[in-house]
Amino acid sequence: MTKSLNLTLKIWRQKGADDKGRFETYSAKNISPNMSFLEMLDVINESLTLEGKDPIAFDHDCREGICGACGAMVNGLAHGPQRGTNLCQLHMRHFKDGETIVVEPFRSRAFKIIKDLVVDRTAFDEIIKAGGYISANTGGAPDANSIPVPKEKAELAIDAAACVGCGGCVAACPNGSAMLFVGAKISQFALLPQGKPEAARRAYRMVKKMDELGFGNCTNITECEAQCPKQISIANISRMNREFFKAAFFSSET
Repeated sequence: MTKSLNLTLKIWRQKGADDKGRFETYSAKNISPNMSFLEMLDVINESLTLEGKDPIAFDHDCREGICGACGAMVNGLAHGPQRGTNLCQLHMRHFKDGETIVVEPFRSRAFKIIKDLVVDRTAFDEIIKAGGYISANTGGAPDANSIPVPKEKAELAIDAAACVGCGGCVAACPNGSAMLFVGAKISQFALLPQGKPEAARRAYRMVKKMDELGFGNCTNITECEAQCPKQISIANISRMNREFFKAAFFSSET
């Protein structure tokens, strides 16, 4: 029989962006090791609701590690201690009975706290709107082999496209840099023929918007890669820089 866990949680509570905020301590008893971290928070919220107290606000949607909606710092790590895992897929078996777990929101100048563990990550949406797309006529899908793509580049593009935009890279970075996110979104197009016509405009506009929104610069600490739930490579940051420099020197966008 699987032994249940009894845990102490110190969770950040903040009513709104203008509220000072504080840590509050909660007891989580008889937690199944097979629960996800979010299911554990659900159990705490059920108890708080029955007591007539305000439940803990946290982001979630698919709970399958796909959408990128969830995210929090767990013991100082974005998405917690399990490498290559979104918060919703982090299971309680990775914690020890009697352990104290500190949970707080992603912190960044560009991510304002909305409530408790919920932060405003619409800055990522603004970056995508600036150039994270290709313009193409709609209609029937072209034959898959009509545009030859080398296998190596196709795989790199797919790896970059795995980014779910959760913001964990920004929270993990001491500088609050979004370069891993932007690098991945630029790379997934820059590596493929379909992304070439707008490559310069895309790189220049996305990087410019990233800077406008207050994200920090990359200083190669690599915490972003270490804590990315999709294990996006920092090689994408190098590719982003190359694309931006080409745009700055040879494009009319500047």
